[in-house]
Amino acid sequence: MNQLTRGVEVMAGLCLAIVTVVIFASAIGRYLFAYPIPDSFDIARLLLGITVMWGFAVLGFSGRHITVDLLAEAVRPAFRRAIDVFAQAVLLLFSVLLAWKIFSRLASAYASHEATFDLRLPVWPFIGIIWIGALMAVAMAMLRFGMLAAGRQASPISPSENIHD
Repeated sequence: MNQLTRGVEVMAGLCLAIVTVVIFASAIGRYLFAYPIPDSFDIARLLLGITVMWGFAVLGFSGRHITVDLLAEAVRPAFRRAIDVFAQAVLLLFSVLLAWKIFSRLASAYASHEATFDLRLPVWPFIGIIWIGALMAVAMAMLRFGMLAAGRQASPISPSENIHD
């Protein structure tokens, strides 16, 4: 499981690195040579969507998202586990609905032959990768929900722990 989580994190990180390079190179081209990279805006926004969705998938499993522990820290461990299970169920439901909506966006982009402005690159492959990230988010949230419901992992991983060891 750690290898899958690591692979998802690497995918998100690589996309973020590419976004950074594309934006930087386009800005340099625009200001020094009066010629930005064609479609740099569209490519950067689509890659940023991939980055966000694949990063969201990691959160569904690791439990390293932003939490408010005011109530959870004040109750007994059994009730805390119930809160964790409920919160994970809500995250799972949200992930499923998000994946469904992204799929309808993918189908729309494919059917309409939507393309970028300058280079006329088809948009649907990018949205397809975003949708695969959404499916990964569903799978990871479902896996963590199963683990929490079975009592195998009662609390999220703390930031000081390394999930890759």
